[in-house]
Amino acid sequence: MRLIYGILLIFIVFQYALRANAQTTESYSPSLRSNYPQQVYFGDTHLHSSLSWDSYLFANKKFGPDEAYRFAKGETLIEHDGRPVKLERPLDFLVVADHAGSLGVIQGLEKNDSNLLKNRYGKQWSSVLDDITSALDQPGDKAARITFDLFVDIWLEGPATNSAFRQTVWGQVLESAERHNNPGQFTSLIGYEWTQSFYNLHRVVIFRDGKDKVGQILPFTRYQSNNPEKLWQHMASYEQKTGGQVLAIPHNGNLSNGVMFALETASGKPLTKDYAAQRSRWEPLFEVTQIKGDSEMHPLLSPDDTFSDFERISTTGPTEDSWNQKAKERVGSNDFDSWVQKNIESENKSWMHTYEYARPALKLGLQQQHKLGVNPFKFGMIGSTDSHTSLATADENNFWGKLTLLEPSRQRISGSWHPDIDDYGEGYGRTAWRMNAAGYTAVWATENTREALFDAMTRKEVYATTGPRMSVRFFGGWDYEPSDAFKPDLASVGYNKGVPMGGDLVSAPAGTSPTFLIRAVKDPEGANLDRVQVIKGWHDVSGKIHEKIYNVALSDNRQDRGVKTEPVGSTVDVPNASYTNTIGSPELAVVWRDPDFDTDELAFYYLRVLEIPTPRWTAYDAKYFQLKDLPDEIPMVTQERAYTSPIWYTPIE
Repeated sequence: MRLIYGILLIFIVFQYALRANAQTTESYSPSLRSNYPQQVYFGDTHLHSSLSWDSYLFANKKFGPDEAYRFAKGETLIEHDGRPVKLERPLDFLVVADHAGSLGVIQGLEKNDSNLLKNRYGKQWSSVLDDITSALDQPGDKAARITFDLFVDIWLEGPATNSAFRQTVWGQVLESAERHNNPGQFTSLIGYEWTQSFYNLHRVVIFRDGKDKVGQILPFTRYQSNNPEKLWQHMASYEQKTGGQVLAIPHNGNLSNGVMFALETASGKPLTKDYAAQRSRWEPLFEVTQIKGDSEMHPLLSPDDTFSDFERISTTGPTEDSWNQKAKERVGSNDFDSWVQKNIESENKSWMHTYEYARPALKLGLQQQHKLGVNPFKFGMIGSTDSHTSLATADENNFWGKLTLLEPSRQRISGSWHPDIDDYGEGYGRTAWRMNAAGYTAVWATENTREALFDAMTRKEVYATTGPRMSVRFFGGWDYEPSDAFKPDLASVGYNKGVPMGGDLVSAPAGTSPTFLIRAVKDPEGANLDRVQVIKGWHDVSGKIHEKIYNVALSDNRQDRGVKTEPVGSTVDVPNASYTNTIGSPELAVVWRDPDFDTDELAFYYLRVLEIPTPRWTAYDAKYFQLKDLPDEIPMVTQERAYTSPIWYTPIE
């Protein structure tokens, strides 16, 4: 009997030990077991402070990186004219991305920095500083014209800095980022802008790391090279030297004169497999919407897309404005000129837009993948402001503009905001009302830290919004069921059965089509949703590329009739700059199966989520300043949106 009791006791102890061990590796609480992102974080990946020369010369003399971070975290700042300014809701993260090539130069010249005055270009810049400073005392437009002319002349000549000055300023930038980085609460991702001289081919460079690693290098500038491939080499050198990680995000392509997604390299050579792999590796994201316009699609390329003509600021032909002319006189003919000239002679008048906008670029990427074996344009989509005010504002009712000279005032709707760039075909520089109050980057990450946010960016689990903070989930797989869209643990179902936005589907099971699990929830403090659309692009077996737009979820029980689908309507009261959520839906969820799927065709899918119409920032300005009899061409209503990163399908041969 004692033997039996002894064996029973050993068994009980053994079982207890097993349970105790299980408790150390697995929690009863579901939220502690999940290893996938459960939270979306909103931030701005492209903001300029007073350390950028153009920001400073256009009147942002008060707000450096510290003020930019403080504002993003929700603090109230006092503007240059004494007005308080504050975000209604703080951001979760911020990238202060000042121009690397002249970082802090104006402030240095004002202090007669000896390192700058040793440099012949520094002496030249200093000689015109008094003229620039006095110009800032002139009326806004005159000041803008004088400062732009004076500084472009010397900016193109050569760098005013040397390594000692650059190291000092860069060290200050890093210290500021470290002061404001608070893991779990607010993330300051270290970054800068590589500003290319021609065609708006700038990149924002973002690091995963802190100052201990980033401080081992200096930012790469246009004075070292105007070729993006040289930037990639610098990034590779950084990773090899420090063991850190870095990525680059191309700016909005809508002002690139048809060059952002050119099918030639900067040296005029056809794309190669190595080029495609390098671009895909270093540039996983694309800035699809910002103050200088929206770059998702141009209506000339998709005339049946009723939502493609959105916040359109774009070039219709190559420009010979004062900027490009001065640049060519000093730097020489741009390497891309042969590409541009060759395409100008084409009878296709919309050729430029094919190589500027995100959707056609994604289609070109499939074409190049078929040809080269690697997709050079396999990017996720993000939004940012590119504001030069240090204020990351993208809300229509709190929009402080591109430049400090054009913050809210009675004049900015009809006043010129970039007077020396008037030759862009559709008025990029003509009037401030064309500015787009956008945008923000939404990141699905496991936590609010540099590492988690950066990792989500590299895997493209991100989406762009034009300002609203709607929550959007997008998964692709082969066996989602209609009921999955309404399950409370939608994310768990999504990850377990498929891949999230930014992911890849490979080789379809026999007789199946991909299914997509979709849920969009309105901004808690914003407008209801109008619809969710799946935008598909594909490369057929004959080598042609196509697109199709599907209305997969509609509010108010409307039926999908393609382009003839009934509009959601509008509740906007323009004179009072108000609207009501009596139309639309707070949430739209669906599982959608591609009815036109071909297992042998390369394809991509992304979501466009549309809100109901709401007042545009111009309506808020008109009400606040009691403006009357404004020109009819000034839009007063907008339809805000989000664009997700795509999910790609690749057949295995």
